[in-house]
Formats: sequence, structure tokens, C-alpha cells
Amino acid sequence: MLTDDGCRLWTEVGGQGPPLVFCHGGPGLWDMAGDLATMFAGDYRTIRWDQRGCGRSARRGPYTLDRAVEDLDAVLTGHAEEKATLLGHSWGAHLALEYTLRHPGRVRRLVYVAGTGIDDEDTWKPAFRERVRGVPGGWDRAAVVRQWTAEFPDRERAAAHAEAMATPWFDINRECNTTLNAEVARRLRETDVAALCRELRVPVLIIDGSEDLRPRWAVDSLAAALPDVRRVIFDGASHLPWVEDPDGFSGAVLGDPRR
Repeated sequence: MLTDDGCRLWTEVGGQGPPLVFCHGGPGLWDMAGDLATMFAGDYRTIRWDQRGCGRSARRGPYTLDRAVEDLDAVLTGHAEEKATLLGHSWGAHLALEYTLRHPGRVRRLVYVAGTGIDDEDTWKPAFRERVRGVPGGWDRAAVVRQWTAEFPDRERAAAHAEAMATPWFDINRECNTTLNAEVARRLRETDVAALCRELRVPVLIIDGSEDLRPRWAVDSLAAALPDVRRVIFDGASHLPWVEDPDGFSGAVLGDPRR
């Protein structure tokens, strides 16, 4: 599909039912929700997309939070005639939250998975950096697979999970990653997002893995600010709880009485 400024975005639609739109992590990565789309295809019309500059979408900016929200709005306008459920993972959880705060009338429910909350990142990032100390860095596939392997506490299956995440592989958009991370950090420093959340009347389901390398207490203030929120924490799971506990994850999403 094309955005209003002519950027080509890759999308894939499947399943039956009310619309469910996935917002992938990153920034600068690509949609990895194939398993999720299959998981929910019997209950939802699943809508996947690669964000601007990422994966199978056109590699062009601008890379701003406002533009990312506008692109998500274009996806909803093009593929969801009714209110949609948004399922955002990691950075995508923040993007989905931002969209919901700006366009609450377009969102039926927000599923906020493995996000990092709404506090200044300086409150949680030092703890995260300490937990990943010694994990080799890098942007090529081999280096990234090593980094992603560290995300999974089940060491026997960690490498296979990381390889699956990296297949298919697309080069990470480093400009997108750096620019959007800086903008999100600035917004959380300069804006009282908690006050905006207190006014939100959209149901929110927060899903965490207890072993996520990003400390889960970083999400506490978000959960406290939301008027209509449920929170599910999967013991033993980490940053991709649907990979580590697919039955539990689908049960949490589909079993939410507000869906």
C-alpha cells in the first residue's frame, strides 16, 4: 500500500473476523508476526506490515514518531473498516500506545507486549545494560542472532528461536533505529504521558515475560495510569512470550473478556 507521501509499505492480510493489526519491534526491524497471524487467524482478520524503511517496505524516511503514527493510521484506513485491536511488541508496543492515545476512536483494544513503559529510559536502561553485559554487539545477521539468543532463558532452544526470528533476514535500518529511539526518549522526558493515559478509555491488555532482560517494573507506572487495564505475566518467558508459551499467550489474548 502507499502512504499519503508516496511511501510503499508491505502488508499481508489473512484470517477471518474483526481486524487485528500487528506492530513489530525495533525500531528498524521488520514484521516477525507470522506465528501470531497463524495463531489468531481463526478469530481475527490479521494485518501485518513492515514499518517505513524496514524489511519489505520502501527504505526511506522520514523516521519520526508522528510519521510512524500516520503510517499506522494509513494501514488501518486501508485494511480495517471498523475499530481494530492493536497488538504491539517492544518498540511496536509504544507505537501502538501512541496511536491509541491520539486516535482512541479507531482502537477496539490495545495489546501491549514486552514494552518498556512510559518512564524516562534512564530509570530502566542501566539495569538492562547490566543484564546484557558481555553479549557481543553488531548489526550483521550472525551478530544479531547471538544477541537474540541471549533473550531466551531456555538455553537448549535459544539458538533455534533466534535463528527463526532472523529468517527471513533483512538488513536492520540503523538510521531508523537511532532516530526513533532518540525521539521516543525525548518524548518520554518532555511529555506527561501518564496524564494522557489516565484519560484513555480503551481497554489495554499488558503482557510480559518474567525473565525479560528489560526490567518489568519499568511498565508499572503505565499499568497504574491506565483506567481499564489487565496485566498478564508469564513465568519463565522473556521478550517474546508467544514463542516461549504459545498456548498461554493465545489464551491470554483470546480469553480477555473485553475483547
